[in-house]
Amino acid sequence: MYLHDSQPAREALIRAQVRNDRLQLLLRQSFFSVFGSALAAVILSWICWERLEHSLIVWWLGLLGASTVLRLVMLAIYFRMPETARTPERWESTYWITLVLSAGIWGGGALALMQAGDLLIQTLVLLFAVGMSVSAVSCYSAYRSMTLVSIALVLLPCTIWLLVQPQTAQQGMAAASLIFAGFVVSATRKLSQAMEKAFRLSREMEHAHRIAAHAAQTDELTGLQNRRAFFHRAEAVYETCKQADLPLCALMLDIDHFKRINDGHGHQAGDEVLRQIGRVIRQSVRDADVSGRLGGEEFALLLANTPIDAAQIIAERLRSAIADIICQHDEGVTASLGVAEWDHDDQDLHGLLALADKALFRAKASGRNQTAVA
Repeated sequence: MYLHDSQPAREALIRAQVRNDRLQLLLRQSFFSVFGSALAAVILSWICWERLEHSLIVWWLGLLGASTVLRLVMLAIYFRMPETARTPERWESTYWITLVLSAGIWGGGALALMQAGDLLIQTLVLLFAVGMSVSAVSCYSAYRSMTLVSIALVLLPCTIWLLVQPQTAQQGMAAASLIFAGFVVSATRKLSQAMEKAFRLSREMEHAHRIAAHAAQTDELTGLQNRRAFFHRAEAVYETCKQADLPLCALMLDIDHFKRINDGHGHQAGDEVLRQIGRVIRQSVRDADVSGRLGGEEFALLLANTPIDAAQIIAERLRSAIADIICQHDEGVTASLGVAEWDHDDQDLHGLLALADKALFRAKASGRNQTAVA
C-alpha cells in the first residue's frame, strides 16, 4: 500500500501502526489487570474482615465492583468492534478514564483501610498496594504513563499517609515503599522503550518484506507484474473463473516497430515508451484483472468476468490511449492487440493466451495499430 510513498509518509505510517500495536497489547493485557485488581481487593478484605468495619469494606468493594464492570463493558465493546474502529484516537482517552477511576478507587479504599489504627492492617494494605504496583508494570507496559499514574494512585496515598505518622515502623514502611517505587519507575522506562523498539522493528521488517516481495514480482520499467508474477496470479484467476463458469478474456499487446525506436533513438527512448505504456495499462485495468510485461515489448492482460465484446472495447481503449502517448522522438507509438475468450474446450491458461497471441499476429500481419479477435 505504501511501497512508493515518501520517507516521511512511511515514517508517519509506521508510527501510527506502532501506536495501534501498543493499544491492542494494552487491551489484551487488560483482562488480567481488571480481574487481578478485583481479586486483590477481595482477598485483602477477607483477611482484614475481622479487624475492620464491615460497612467500610462493603462500600469499597461495591465501588470497585462497579468500576470493574465498567472496564469489562469497555473491553467487550472494543473486541466486538471491527478492527477499523479500534483506533488509538478513539480508545486511548476512554481507557484513561476507566483506569484513573479504578486506580483511584483502589488507592482511596486502601487509604481508608490504613486509617484503622492497626499496624498489622497497615502492613497488609501496603503489601497489597505494592503488589498492585508490580502488576501495573506488567499490565500497562505498553504505556509508561499509564503505569506511572496507576502506581501513583494506588501506592502513594498509603505511602504518604504512613510517612507523616509518628511511629518509626510506619515511617520505615513508607520509606521502603518509596524506594521500591523509584526502582519501578526506572524499570517502566526501560520496559516501555524496549517494547517501543520491538514494535517498530517488527513493522519496519514487515515494510522491508513488502518492498522485497513487490520488487521480486514487479517489472522495474513499467511497474507491471513481471512474467513470473503474471502467470502465478493469472493461474489463480483462470481457475476461479473456470470453476464459477464466468467469462474470461486474454489480451496480448505488442508495441509496433519497437526495435526501430531503440535503433533510431536509443534505448533510453525505448525505455520511456515502455514506462508510458505501463502507466496506460495500470490506469486501464481493474483490481480483479491481471496485467504484466512478458518480456521485451510484449504485454499480457487477463480480464476476469469479462465477455469478448467488453474485452474488445477495453483493447480499443488501450490502443487509442497508446496512440496518444507523446514521445520525445518524432515518431509516434502504436500497438497491435489480440483478444481471445475462454471457452470450455480450453484446457489451461496457456491455451487461452496462445489464442490471443494468434490474434495479435493477425493484427500485425494486417497492418498493425489495430485489434484482432480470435
